[in-house]
Amino acid sequence: MSARITADTVREWGRRYSNWGRWGPDDESGALNFITPERILAATALPRRGEVISCGLDFDHEGPQTGRGGRHNPIHVMLQDGGDVLAGAQDDIPGGFRYADDSVTMPLQCGTQWDALAHVFYDGKMYNDRDIELVTSRGASKNGIEAIKNGVVGRGVLLDLPRHRGELWLANGVAIRPEDLDACAEAQGVVIESGDIVLVRTGMMTRCLDEGSWEGYCGGPAPGLSVHCAGWLFDREIAAICTDTWGIEVLPNETEDCFQPLHMISLRNTGVLFGEIFHLDALAEACARDRRYAFLFTAPPLPITGAVGSPINPLAIR
Repeated sequence: MSARITADTVREWGRRYSNWGRWGPDDESGALNFITPERILAATALPRRGEVISCGLDFDHEGPQTGRGGRHNPIHVMLQDGGDVLAGAQDDIPGGFRYADDSVTMPLQCGTQWDALAHVFYDGKMYNDRDIELVTSRGASKNGIEAIKNGVVGRGVLLDLPRHRGELWLANGVAIRPEDLDACAEAQGVVIESGDIVLVRTGMMTRCLDEGSWEGYCGGPAPGLSVHCAGWLFDREIAAICTDTWGIEVLPNETEDCFQPLHMISLRNTGVLFGEIFHLDALAEACARDRRYAFLFTAPPLPITGAVGSPINPLAIR
């Protein structure tokens, strides 16, 4: 039986798996530094079919948010539409030119998204030994999402846990441990490499879409990564970890002493980029069809100055 995980354990593992200072005191990219120009060039050789697959959930009012933590689904409003044209609101524009325009109001982490390195902190610090006072009502002056605006692009790898186990989806509360990730990769014939962007499918989103309900998706019981994966992410030099769940980690968490302990260790200390609410079903089908689970992956954030997260439309190019 594993020893009980306490708040002290989480902090000890945070120190053990820290990348603070590894790329200098000014670094704001964290583990994305493992994606070198050489690795990007190597990833561009992976596509064979010219097939592009989105891993993003549509941004609309039918999304998964319930209001928890102030997060709501996108509110899309037309500013100008065909009715305005018919009503003559644009008759002052010469030559017959008419147009539509719109706006959207949404939390930046309400759908498929990246967590910035300014998203999580404890004991007054965030990634690379920076004080939380650097995150104010005006946003983050360090570790904001714009720091990685040159993009998240490299070798993506899908680990399809339900398919590997012969299941439609993993049950709520199932913790995915390092040995599970390794066994899945081996069965799929793919080797995890330094700088990889790893996408872990649990099937939770599949289940929600199949049942036509998001009940419990945001913050409820869920399959997800075990806190023991912190060492796996560090040792394998993973650049980013993504799942089809609300918060990547198994819920309930494996300790009552800390909420989201893997975020505390791997985002704050290791500097791994966390991607959540990914829609991985189409990619999973494509990978299973030709048994190729590595691909060129790109998911640049919106460079919103000072933001601690960003909506994205991740693309797998095969």
